Amino acid sequence: MSKEQQGEQVNEQELLQYITEETGLEAAAVKLVLGHAQAFINSAKANAKGEVDIDSDDLVDYILGRRDVKLNELQVESILDAEMDYLTDKGLAGYID
Repeated sequence: MSKEQQGEQVNEQELLQYITEETGLEAAAVKLVLGHAQAFINSAKANAKGEVDIDSDDLVDYILGRRDVKLNELQVESILDAEMDYLTDKGLAGYID
């Protein structure tokens, strides 16, 4: 892991606690969804500016398509929304208009 990645690394425990409090879902389910989301994002191609544009519907569909995910669409969306709220509050992510 590069120094830039370490500096940008999210406090995973804090993120997990935030999401479980916001959604009321179990930590194991949240971790599973976040792991699949990260795999999807890592496979996405960056544009010429180095930005990665993720379609939230595609992301939710991808996660729901994993065999080990036993949550419904609303639960997955609530996890992803809470994660984005956390990352936006920390200045680590944002939305593209």
